[in-house]
Order: sequence, then C-alpha cells, then structure tokens
Amino acid sequence: MGDYYNYIKALHLIFVITWFAGLFYIPRLFIYHIEASQKPSPAKEILTRQLQLMTKRLWYIITWPSAVLAVLFASWLLVLMPSWLSQPWMHIKLVFVLLLILYHLKTHQIFRQLQRDEVKHTSRFMRIWNEGATLILFAIVFLAILKSTFNWIFGVVGIVVLGVLLMLGIKLYKRTRDKNPNI
Repeated sequence: MGDYYNYIKALHLIFVITWFAGLFYIPRLFIYHIEASQKPSPAKEILTRQLQLMTKRLWYIITWPSAVLAVLFASWLLVLMPSWLSQPWMHIKLVFVLLLILYHLKTHQIFRQLQRDEVKHTSRFMRIWNEGATLILFAIVFLAILKSTFNWIFGVVGIVVLGVLLMLGIKLYKRTRDKNPNI
C-alpha cells in the first residue's frame, strides 16, 4: 500500500494547495471588483467586466475543481487508513475542513452576487474575509503535522494570536493606504 498511498496523498496535497491558492486570490479579485464599482464610467464598466471574467475563470477552472478533488482524495485516504477516524486530532481536523467547506460556499455566494453586479460588502470586509482561509489553513496544517502531540491550549492561543496579527496588519494597511492611495 506504500506507493499507492503516497500517490493518493500527493494528489490530495496538490489539490489542497491549488484550492487554497484560489481561496486566497478570489477575495483579492472581489476587492478590486468592489473598488471598481465605485469608479466613474467608463472605467467602472470596463474594470467590472474584466474582473468578472477573471473571477469566473479562477473560480470554475481552478478553485471548484481543486476543492472537489481535494475532498475526493482525502476521502480515499480515509478509506485506506480508517484508523484515523478514531483519533481525536482527525475529528478536530475534520471540523476545520467543514469550516473550510462552509467558507468556500459563502465565498461562492459572494462570487455569484458580484457576477450579478450586486455589491453587498465593502473592500475592508473582503480584506478581513480573505484572512479566514489563512486561519483555517494554519489550523489544518498544524493538526495534520502534529497530530496527537498537539498542545490544544497552545494551538488555540496560536490561532487567536494569528487572527489578531492579521487584523492588525489589515488596520496598518488601511492606515498606510489612506495616507498614500497609490499603494
């Protein structure tokens, strides 16, 4: 099972990486779309159409297929290694995977709104939303690597500290951008 298992694991990791690449980049495109919607014509229409096309290609050609394939290969790994399902670290990891899927579905909802030119969020909200995938990624990777040696208190504190640092980074960026709009 060694080589067979390693191929499945490698494919799972590749599609997790491409899934996260899409989840990291699409909110950035949403930010540009939201900011373009505030520009005067004809820049507003030109930028909006281009960003809708870029977003649609990223979402349907990279992000969705990667999500489906990552989950498919993960399921295959669990079939090959059913003992993992009895381990506490895997239960917690699966909770974070469920959060990731919910994050993906909510991002899909935002994607569909913007495809219909419905701007319901601010660019600041999207900058904060963008960090959700980062927090989930950190949690999943640490659980997968450290497994049962993971200190839960340290892990929870670490995720909270990371969240605080990300929010401070967003505030610092906003302050810098307010002072110099060309950034």
